[in-house]
Amino acid sequence: MTNPKLTPLNLYKITPRTNCGQCFLPSCLAFCAAVVAGQKTFADCPHLRQEDIASLGPIIQNRDNRDSARPEFLEKLEKKVANIDFQRAAPILGCTSDQNNQLHVNSLGKKFTVDKQGKIHSECHIISWVQAPILSYVTHPTHIDITGNWISFRELKGGIDWQGLFTSRCEKPLRSLADANPDLLTDLIDLFMGKETIWYKADIALILHPLPHIPILICYQAADEDLGSELTIFFDECCGANLHIKSIYTLCAGLVKMFEQIAASHHNS
Repeated sequence: MTNPKLTPLNLYKITPRTNCGQCFLPSCLAFCAAVVAGQKTFADCPHLRQEDIASLGPIIQNRDNRDSARPEFLEKLEKKVANIDFQRAAPILGCTSDQNNQLHVNSLGKKFTVDKQGKIHSECHIISWVQAPILSYVTHPTHIDITGNWISFRELKGGIDWQGLFTSRCEKPLRSLADANPDLLTDLIDLFMGKETIWYKADIALILHPLPHIPILICYQAADEDLGSELTIFFDECCGANLHIKSIYTLCAGLVKMFEQIAASHHNS
């Protein structure tokens, strides 16, 4: 007998189904999908009761077992870091190294330091969606410079297989955030050393660098009369060579989660 898995639909059964928006997502089903993806927690819904969550029983236990495997994945990446010559790799990665045999990685204008044990140090709070992509980037077997050519997520190597998740858990939630918070994308430019650019049929287009050679382009067009809003995230062509598609997805999903928190703090201020 196979172990039951946590899915958006079985979690949806215990939600209030009111689409109240207090989790900063457009619907209860979207919230359930975000929980399954690891972008939200049960605590992000103020209406979920502990007894309802407990009623999921073995499904929750199975999820806990799955989550416990994440440190093992990070441990493998940390071991790979030990074999890297930081001084040789730094200029290739767009990073810097120092005499203490440490690698300095810039992410969204913030400095993260990787030591030879694969441990990451920073003045910023280090969370898994930052930690894993940084180590994956540092240990990735191939690397090319930024090309200046922007392509869609599905055009990246392996992107077609992840397109559905990327659309539903990255682009759609970010579009909803931009709709509800008109100044959010402009604020991101100031907060994360972004750069505004011009893009066809976009009210605002900004470039962010989650990792040195992983630039992303966020293009947003607000709703106009009978036309709904649109938001698309593009990637420099080099991204597919510099980071595995799963890590690119994880990085973008983590960014959206962080943007949700920023929007929530602005909403409550």
